[in-house]
Amino acid sequence: MKKRNIVIHCLVVFILVATFAACASTRTQSSAGEYVDDSVITTKVKSLIAEDNFLKSFQISVETYKGAVQLSGFVDSQKAVDKADEITRSVKGVISVKNNLNVKK
Repeated sequence: MKKRNIVIHCLVVFILVATFAACASTRTQSSAGEYVDDSVITTKVKSLIAEDNFLKSFQISVETYKGAVQLSGFVDSQKAVDKADEITRSVKGVISVKNNLNVKK
């Protein structure tokens, strides 16, 4: 009976360790927590851009991976590029911004 309890406890510990290891992040994949954080950052940036009277008319795509935000799309002036960059950097959790917005002429 005692031996059986030890085996069961070992199995439970092994399952817990395997579960935590499966949720860990790798170089190419976010953990569950990082994915949620990235989703929150993306949502905040998109909503701030949509609320801004100057930027809301542009189609600006926002993607976030491990706190690094990438902006892409077309705007009509360098001022819009700078404003989008400024708004993105103001969001808590943003580590870096890759601004790929293009000014169309």
